Amino acid sequence: MLDTLPFGATGHQSSRVIFGAAAMAAASERLSDQILATLLEFGVNHIDTAASYGDSELHLARWMPEHREQFFLASKTGDRTGEGARRSLELSLERLGVDHLDLIQLHNLVEEADWQRAFAKDGAVAALFRARDEGLVRNVGVTGHGLRIPRMLLRSLAEAPFASVLFPYNHILLQDSAYAADVEELLAACAERSIAAQTIKSVARRRWTDDAGPRFSWYEPLSEPGALTRAVDFVLDNSQVFLNTSSDARILRPTLEAAAAANPAPHPSELASDRETHAMQPLFDGSALDVI
Repeated sequence: MLDTLPFGATGHQSSRVIFGAAAMAAASERLSDQILATLLEFGVNHIDTAASYGDSELHLARWMPEHREQFFLASKTGDRTGEGARRSLELSLERLGVDHLDLIQLHNLVEEADWQRAFAKDGAVAALFRARDEGLVRNVGVTGHGLRIPRMLLRSLAEAPFASVLFPYNHILLQDSAYAADVEELLAACAERSIAAQTIKSVARRRWTDDAGPRFSWYEPLSEPGALTRAVDFVLDNSQVFLNTSSDARILRPTLEAAAAANPAPHPSELASDRETHAMQPLFDGSALDVI
């Protein structure tokens, strides 16, 4: 079974590994049932989905009548206007078949124009906090991709009482000293204010190459068991953060097995060897590659 950690100040004791339900965007009912059994086996009690994740919310709806109380249920909206974000939230509730979410997140709030629109008087931020006050959702969070996101998350945290953040975190990205410093500053702010810190792309190898095989994620994940385990161990060695699983459902069980084993932190030389052996590359570069 997985270790748990308070999910910020929400009052929920979340499993250190959060199920990234993008893995069910195009899943069959059979795969959905297999995933549920795996989550219950390892004690995963937190699900992270989004309105944009294909059929994910519809698959999750089949679980809710029996299992709603077992899961902290989070979704996301990419809308920046208040009207659009409210409509997106209501549609997610309808698709999931529930009367409230535990967390709604502003999805990938990185670009300046999006940020300005979301924080306008009639923007998504105000609308989602009103929905919180009405009981449609219990908490509001903010997420993002790319090397610029820690700075933008800090900016967002200065403007609104978000309950959680979500950002990329793996041992190859943190070789970038500027990004590592920004992450450290963000985590310090989260610790000071009891804000939950979720991480993504923990087992990313690189962007796809032309000769790569089947694709179940927009990036190529690590597939070699040792390297994948060390990547998971690296993230979970930071006792402050949660690890959100990949949209590639094939590596869900190996990720959970690695997390449940509670291995010691890998030695830096092992990680350096993995980066070389598996030709790992950063997914983001702070400019062109930040757009996905």
